[in-house]
Amino acid sequence: MPFKRIMLLISLAFLAFFASAVGATTRSGIDIQAWELDSPSELASTAMPLSGNLLVSSEYAAPIEISPTRTGLRKLLADFAVTLRNIRYRRGGHEPATGFDCSGFVRYVFQHTLKQDLPSDSASQFLAGAKVDRKDMKTGDLVFFRIVGKRISHVGIYLDNGRFIHSPSTGKSVSISNLDEAYWAKRFAGAKRPKILS
Repeated sequence: MPFKRIMLLISLAFLAFFASAVGATTRSGIDIQAWELDSPSELASTAMPLSGNLLVSSEYAAPIEISPTRTGLRKLLADFAVTLRNIRYRRGGHEPATGFDCSGFVRYVFQHTLKQDLPSDSASQFLAGAKVDRKDMKTGDLVFFRIVGKRISHVGIYLDNGRFIHSPSTGKSVSISNLDEAYWAKRFAGAKRPKILS
C-alpha cells in the first residue's frame, strides 16, 4: 500500500477517534477546545485529565454553581464573626486593623461573608430588616438594644441558645454575650432579619 495512502488512513482514523471523543465530552457538558491553545506547554499547564489520555483545558470546564442553603449562609456568617473575637472596640471603627464599633462590626461581617451591604449605623440597620419574634430567632439575625433612652443604639449578631456576638463599648472587644444577662435583657429592643437571610 503506498505510503501516502497509509498516512491518509491513519489521519482519518485519528480524526474519527478525536471527533467521537469531542462529541462525548461535549454531550457531558465540557467543550474541548484545547487545540486553540498557543503551545503544547500551555496545554500542559492549563489542562486537566479526562478519560484515557485526553486532556481538557480546565478553562473550558463547565462551571459549578454553588447555591448554599439559608442554613449554610447562617453558619458561614456566624463562623466568620467568631474569628473576629478580641478585636478592640473603636467608635466609628469598621476594620479589624483599627477596631470596630457595634454597627461597623456587623456591617463588616455581612460584607465579607455574604457580600451584603448593610446600613452604617445600628438605628438604620434596625429599620432595614424584617421583624423576628424572639422565639423565632435564628443564627445570623440581628439583635438590637436601647442602651440609653428609646433610641436604638446597639446591635449584635445572634448565634444560638440566647448568645450573640458584638463589639460592646470603649475599653472592651468583640465578644459573645447572652440575652438573658440582666444588662442585655433589660435593654433588648428586638430582632431583625436582613433580607439576604429571609
